[in-house]
Amino acid sequence: MNRGPVDSAQVPRFAGPATFARLPRLDEVGRADVAVVGVPFDSGVSYRPGARFGPAAVREASRLLRPYHPGLDVSPFERVQVADAGDIAANPFDIAQAIESIEEAADAIDARLVTIGGDHTIALPLLRSVARRHGPVAVLHFDAHLDTWDTYFGAEYTHGTPFRRAVEEGVVDTEALSHVGIRGPLYGRKDLEEDRRLGFGILTAADVLHRGVREVTDVLRQRVGDRPLYVSIDIDVLDPAHAPGTGTPEAGGLTSRELLEILRGLAGCRIVGADVVEVAPAYDHADITSIAASHVAYDLVSLLALSQTPSDQSREMS
Repeated sequence: MNRGPVDSAQVPRFAGPATFARLPRLDEVGRADVAVVGVPFDSGVSYRPGARFGPAAVREASRLLRPYHPGLDVSPFERVQVADAGDIAANPFDIAQAIESIEEAADAIDARLVTIGGDHTIALPLLRSVARRHGPVAVLHFDAHLDTWDTYFGAEYTHGTPFRRAVEEGVVDTEALSHVGIRGPLYGRKDLEEDRRLGFGILTAADVLHRGVREVTDVLRQRVGDRPLYVSIDIDVLDPAHAPGTGTPEAGGLTSRELLEILRGLAGCRIVGADVVEVAPAYDHADITSIAASHVAYDLVSLLALSQTPSDQSREMS
């Protein structure tokens, strides 16, 4: 039997340790099918820092989450064992060393991960780790920005470069890469041309508005097919009205409702890992961003629970 969250009818939500959704720690249960792990790292940011405090803020905001997801008709904590794996300690002064330690720590956790960042630099080591288990993966990247730039100030590893590096390293499937929510000014038309050359398709924030959630979801599902899928969500895909607490906000973004509905439309896809990044609580108001991110992470956990395969079920019962 899986061990679920603390019973909020017995212990008030505002009491006790702030694990994600008040779930048990991984060291308490010994094993997990899905693990929520934090990476408090923001040395790769190019504008406002502070995402190193994101994991703690999202965990705190997740106290109000409940164990049944009516939108997906699943009780994820009953269906699979979900646990909080704590934080991965990453060197804040050495990005290369931080990337290496994140990759090694992700490899060592025997579970599918929902990772809470931290800045978007962390997507690269996470993609390396998941590709080692599943081969090159399809990617759905929700973000205001492309994150396929080559360098910043000569640096190859930043929060604006992880998906270019991932393509170059062959850890992603270039037949199934999509950005969702892109908007705002770019450095030039060449940004789009280079992004297209890397294999990405783009559904902008305006596309979500004009084409609607259902059509956008259908397009994404067709592009992904039955490939193993990694979902990477920069919280700045949301409009600053819905996520002010982030490092590089852009006007004209998705609503939290649109993002959650697109995610729920992915039910049945072979999701093998996910991240939610760039929550910077110092710029937040009334925990708006942390609350949105906690619900996004909960939807990702629920989708991973639904995507449990027969082999996973056998491993769970052995």
